[in-house]
Amino acid sequence: MTDLPPLVDKIKSYNPDFNPQIVEAAIAFAKDKHEGQTRSSGEPYYTHPVAVAAILAEMKLDLGSILTAILHDTIEDTDATYDDLKDKFGSEVADLVDGVSKLTRIESKTVEGKQAENFRKLLLAMSEDIRVLLVKLADRLHNMRTIEGIKNPEKRRRIALETLEIYVPLAERIGVHKIKGELEDLAFSILNPEARESIAKRLAFLRAEGTDLVDDIIAELKKALEDVGIKAEISGREKTGYSIWKKMQRKNVAFEQLSDIMAFRIVVGTPEQCYAALGLIHSRYPSIPGRFKDYISTPKPNGYRSIHTTVMGPARQRIEIQIRTSEMHYQADMGVAAHWAYKQGSRPMVQDIKKYRWLRELLEILEQEQQPEDFWENTKLELFQEHVFAFSPKGDLIELPSGATPIDFAYAIHSDIGDRCVGAKINGRIAPLNSRLANGDQVDIITSKTQQPSPTWERFVVTGKARSHIRKFIRGQQRNEYVTLGKAMLQKIFRQEGYEFSEKGVSGILKQFKAEENDDIYARIGSGTLVARDAFKAIFPAHKTEIVKRPSVDMDQAVMVRPLSGS
Repeated sequence: MTDLPPLVDKIKSYNPDFNPQIVEAAIAFAKDKHEGQTRSSGEPYYTHPVAVAAILAEMKLDLGSILTAILHDTIEDTDATYDDLKDKFGSEVADLVDGVSKLTRIESKTVEGKQAENFRKLLLAMSEDIRVLLVKLADRLHNMRTIEGIKNPEKRRRIALETLEIYVPLAERIGVHKIKGELEDLAFSILNPEARESIAKRLAFLRAEGTDLVDDIIAELKKALEDVGIKAEISGREKTGYSIWKKMQRKNVAFEQLSDIMAFRIVVGTPEQCYAALGLIHSRYPSIPGRFKDYISTPKPNGYRSIHTTVMGPARQRIEIQIRTSEMHYQADMGVAAHWAYKQGSRPMVQDIKKYRWLRELLEILEQEQQPEDFWENTKLELFQEHVFAFSPKGDLIELPSGATPIDFAYAIHSDIGDRCVGAKINGRIAPLNSRLANGDQVDIITSKTQQPSPTWERFVVTGKARSHIRKFIRGQQRNEYVTLGKAMLQKIFRQEGYEFSEKGVSGILKQFKAEENDDIYARIGSGTLVARDAFKAIFPAHKTEIVKRPSVDMDQAVMVRPLSGS
């Protein structure tokens, strides 16, 4: 089988003991099930899942992930069933393939609704096993690499935009920067080809002009570190075209006005050497205030660890320097995928992957929001935003989107804390609840048992979790008002018709109106979606309202009553 040797060789390079027959069986199964199906490019369809598997093999992922990639479209696009996969490849692979398949079973009809529902399903599947997302990211990466096979330019733009809005930030969140960077660049080339080409040409010019400068800086840093006994691998690179373009948009400046296009990476042996290298660099080059971040002592929630600093280089040009160990470097490229990389005699625990706070919070928001579009709007911006790191009085690190307030902080700790928040201290001082938090702030939330969320909070909170809880409370408060009003309206009808009001009678029509409890009936009446008399008629179908006729008046016998005169 021509597809087998390259994939097997990749897997054997990190897992020499695996049995290639299981991979051969999976490819044969996929080839058989996708028989007659072709991609937009005209290639046999089965070549796509094999290519997806190869991407995961390059990341050295476990065999379960590889098999899932090969089989990931069989349930959705062929007559293969979950039981077929379970019988041939085991329940673990069948569950993973089923998880990937569920993402595409979307019944929403609108494009926005479809995108929102897709995002919901993706998060739900991720909560069961994060490898579902890793397969989906590799799937999207191969689709983007081969997107030119799609002839419809509008469809290409839609796929690229979805890639940039959903898959890039998710790849960033789980720390898979290797995939994130390529997805970003491929989407950028579709959505703004002129800008990408322009930046690429400018970078090529700088590269040609500044080759000696980059080499000189690397050589200088390497010698300085070796002089103090630190062995290091040092590399220099330009920042990506998309990140440069974003900075140009954010700062509203031209390419020539950017001063920190170059970035250098120093990889050393131990965390202690990271800090020693930092001290050495700051002693040689002036550091830029406000451009230092220590993600070793306070790692990002996705596990990323590194020291970032920006200094004024030898040519009076700003250069960004990242300092990390080789283990941290591997984690930075692979992110959560590092947990699932093949390790001799060991395997990761799914519950360890679930420790990601952001995933737990997104799932909590998902439970709160009723409409997919609301959930999507509440989370997609949060995925894109820069983040700030604040501390609780106990020293717990809380990551929040830039612009977050004490209310956002309170809800990040616990929904009950957010609901009962009446005030906050930032760095020991009382601060307004709409204050914007900064990196390193210590936030102490003041609560009261009698406090309830205020509708005005929604105007200034920025996290989806805070917004969804506030909206839930407002909806609940409004529903209570509808319940009270609707019940009073129905009781009035009972009195008018001479009946004693009965909760039992209302319970008897729940099924008819597809309601779960009496309050649902009252809320519908109160909100105007159900007429009170219609509910009454459903309770008493045999009852007929009597029409009282008034006696007619013989106009010939009528007596005119004149108004009293004022005299």
